[in-house]
Amino acid sequence: VKLSAGQRCQIGLDFYEFLKETDRASIINRLQLRDIYNDDFRRRTPGTKDPNFGSVLYALKTHGKITRRRDNIYFNASVYIHFISLLDLYVDQWHTPRNCQPQAVQNGASSPPVTGLTVAHLCCCLLRAPVKHLIFKLTQHPVACKAVYHLWCLCIHRAQFISDKHGISITSNSDQHFQNGTLKLCVEGTYEYTVSLNVKNTGTAPVYFTYYTPLQWLKYLNLQDEHKVTKANPLTLNPGDSYEIKVYFCCHWVGFYPATLAFEFKPDLGPSSTSFHIVRFIEAQCMGSLGVELAPVAPYKPRSLPAWTPEVNCKIVDGQPPEGLSVMHLQNVVPLRDYQIPPDTNQLISLLKQPSPSLLESPLSWENYTEKMQLLLYLEELQMEVDIKKYNIPNNDKEYATMVRDPVNKKLLVLEVPGVSENRPSVLRGDKLLVCPIGEKGVKYCGYVHSVQLDSVKLGFSSKLLDSFIDGMKFSVEFTVNRLTLRLQHRAAELAATKRLGKVLFPAAPAYVSQQIELFDSKLEGNKEQSQAVQHIVAGSSKPAPYLVFGPPGTGKTVTLVEAIKQIEKTQASCHILACAPSNSAADLLCQKILDHVDDRKVYRMYASSRDPNCVPEQLKACSNLVGECYTFPPKEELMEYRIMVTTLLTAGRLVTGGIPAGHFTHVFVDEAGHAVETECLVPLAGLLHAETGQVVLAGDPKQLGPILRSPFALKYGMGVSLLERMMNDFSLYQKDNDVFNNRYVTKLLRNYRSHPAILKIPNELFYDGELQCHADEILRNSYCNWQYLKQRGFPLIFHGVTGLDEREASSPSFFNRAEVEVLMGYVTKLLQTHSKKGLGSISPKDIGIIAPYRKQVLKIRKALEKVGKDLKLKDMNALKVGSVEEFQGQERRVILVSTVRSSPNYAEIDKKFSLGFVKNEKRFNVAVTRAKALLIVVGNPRVLNTDPTWAHFIKYCSDEGGYDGIHFTGILAEEDEDVVARLAALFIAINVQGDTHTVYLNFHQHLPQNEHFESISWKCQT
Repeated sequence: VKLSAGQRCQIGLDFYEFLKETDRASIINRLQLRDIYNDDFRRRTPGTKDPNFGSVLYALKTHGKITRRRDNIYFNASVYIHFISLLDLYVDQWHTPRNCQPQAVQNGASSPPVTGLTVAHLCCCLLRAPVKHLIFKLTQHPVACKAVYHLWCLCIHRAQFISDKHGISITSNSDQHFQNGTLKLCVEGTYEYTVSLNVKNTGTAPVYFTYYTPLQWLKYLNLQDEHKVTKANPLTLNPGDSYEIKVYFCCHWVGFYPATLAFEFKPDLGPSSTSFHIVRFIEAQCMGSLGVELAPVAPYKPRSLPAWTPEVNCKIVDGQPPEGLSVMHLQNVVPLRDYQIPPDTNQLISLLKQPSPSLLESPLSWENYTEKMQLLLYLEELQMEVDIKKYNIPNNDKEYATMVRDPVNKKLLVLEVPGVSENRPSVLRGDKLLVCPIGEKGVKYCGYVHSVQLDSVKLGFSSKLLDSFIDGMKFSVEFTVNRLTLRLQHRAAELAATKRLGKVLFPAAPAYVSQQIELFDSKLEGNKEQSQAVQHIVAGSSKPAPYLVFGPPGTGKTVTLVEAIKQIEKTQASCHILACAPSNSAADLLCQKILDHVDDRKVYRMYASSRDPNCVPEQLKACSNLVGECYTFPPKEELMEYRIMVTTLLTAGRLVTGGIPAGHFTHVFVDEAGHAVETECLVPLAGLLHAETGQVVLAGDPKQLGPILRSPFALKYGMGVSLLERMMNDFSLYQKDNDVFNNRYVTKLLRNYRSHPAILKIPNELFYDGELQCHADEILRNSYCNWQYLKQRGFPLIFHGVTGLDEREASSPSFFNRAEVEVLMGYVTKLLQTHSKKGLGSISPKDIGIIAPYRKQVLKIRKALEKVGKDLKLKDMNALKVGSVEEFQGQERRVILVSTVRSSPNYAEIDKKFSLGFVKNEKRFNVAVTRAKALLIVVGNPRVLNTDPTWAHFIKYCSDEGGYDGIHFTGILAEEDEDVVARLAALFIAINVQGDTHTVYLNFHQHLPQNEHFESISWKCQT
């Protein structure tokens, strides 16, 4: 197949990424690159054949991606700076290299980029990796612009700078040796080291050693030599001479401390003599024994999409579904179509990477509502299909899979699936997998998931496979997407139009009559906002527009919803209420609170058949559809007798299918509505709600986590905005008028019953207009104000600065930071050793929560906690919850610790683009810091976090109030930015990149923002 120039250029860019992954990006010789391309790169995917090296090189040159100087090849600035934006040739919608798989992302308000990095810190970071994601900061930092220009030149010509020259070699006398110009040291326990550097003249002529310097002075670094070499006091190195330089390092904190050293030499001391330079890098990683234990299990190697060729005319042998999964008495009345992805959707993705089509670009309206929502759902499904393929076997980790017979049920086979308990991949009871015995063609066996274990699934196959199965058989495995939830959302988008829900989804102001009620929960009587919300919901003041309960953290929105449900059930004899939430845990909580005052014979909790029966709370079994180990679905006549139905949003689709008539449910409540995709919220509305007479109530917080999405296009074109957030953003009914909400349509709850005022202060200022009031129990919220390890008594916040290192291992793209884990374990140990004295309550593991943004950090923290538990002889360490921000939404703990992980600014923009981590994501920050009742401890790198204005505000607050600990902003570097730039510029001008400075400058300059300010700065870079 003949490839276009653009496709050959893409292959060249993939080759560049391959060079980076194999630590060969510094190679510039054309012949060496050709050999690597032919011998290594072209063989990476069996069965495929890439074009020859010459044609790829030509395509890269014509597309402006490389510059060729004689036999040297230089990748241009656009490749370094914008590589994350390059298109690939897969259906994958993310603009990432082929082997990088994005995680599910969450809609979150991103903070605007600001400059918080000092130039000296750029020196620490940039010389470890190509400049990819920092150029965006420079328009506000003239000094940094000049520094980054010089550093960028050093990065792309690294091979020249680290090479020995004119017979001079620089080596280390320690046990560790320089590799690719870098000396990596692991410093345990004392956080001190001494390294002897040996400068040797192996040539045949004398050379003068004139100067050496770090590119930035570290307070913890000291260099000494006997002769005290300077330009004014050079040292003659005769052939065979060696000279020793001592490097002393001493620090009090765990962390990662890099240093870049430059050495200058001259062949003679005459004024016309040209100097030459050699650069060396020293990276010290200081850690304790725990950090050593948590080291990467294997070098990081990105997981690529496995080659998977669909078989034509492949027969699929159906398996055995779980017995007694459900008993269906509820007949299917309203059809649920397949809604297969249209065949031209893949072409649409290609178009989306160009100027956008009008439908997706146009604002959401009632006229385009169904069509746009369905198109977004198709895009989301396509990305789900791509993402789940990375778990197929064979892959980078496994050539094949093996299964064993279940020792309890011999009709089931057990397949090991690491990470399945954490939804990597997401597999539920009743889902299907396809397996094929290695070597067998034309047939695949469908296995139904009977149960999900910690790292395995039990599968039911046909007797045909079971009869021939023997232990040790090798299989390929193909994971599939369960389309039922997507089909339900497609149907809801259609029914929204046919059931004429325009006034609900695009509301205007109605008239209403108010009434007074007596509250069930006496605590609400003293809360003006909660009681007025209940009054208006019961009165139906907003109908047909939805009523919104805007509930900031800890303000009792679920309690408010439940009170309104109880009042309606009591006062309106003809009512039927449907109460929903996005997750089973949230729906269970709703149901439990409703049962406090409502007869359980009036309440029905309906679960989907995929729900693990062991997860159903004991309190709810009697009023649920779980009978023994089987879920029953009664006829619609029986279901319609219940006054209150509680389901998840998607399970409500079963009621639509069962033919429950529109208008039967007089009220539909949705809790945690800000966390659901709009089409999920549609499922209990479209087909069940009467457009004119029904009352919709949405409760949530648009300032906290939004819906989880995988498709970048679905996110870009509005699917990441929940129905609740869209209402508050787009309709004046739900917006402030003269700084006041109209409580006929929306109530903002203001009384926080969770946190100490100091913990609440920053999120209150940043996200809630300073309106939140602290009403938390005084004894509980003050229980750690006198903790002996607080930096400031009475201020129960600590920000602990750590300069750790972002690491990855094996094929996992997730990051971890060992230094932060060590600091966290220090605090956990101190907390658990705290006894009840001096006004401090004793604490157990269940009172502590640890939040980390990356799965791998969560796993490392759990492993570390096992060691802490053994050391402290505690048996209940599993009660200490460690999880992501998503896992902590809606939860609280007396003490919360947060690990931010990020220590490299190079990844900050990736986090922003893919909504990963805490940096550049206000919603994740908000959820993380508002879970604590009495004590909040945040561990992170202050320099990286300060690039984000939200974090900068938080860190400054902690510092101003005396709550800052660990390494300080001024604790690493001993000089100002201008001093670093001056030294760097002098070094660069002397090096002059073998006379190729002008070309290098042009490549850098053409990708800088084009404005007058930058023109001035970039001109100065040349001088």
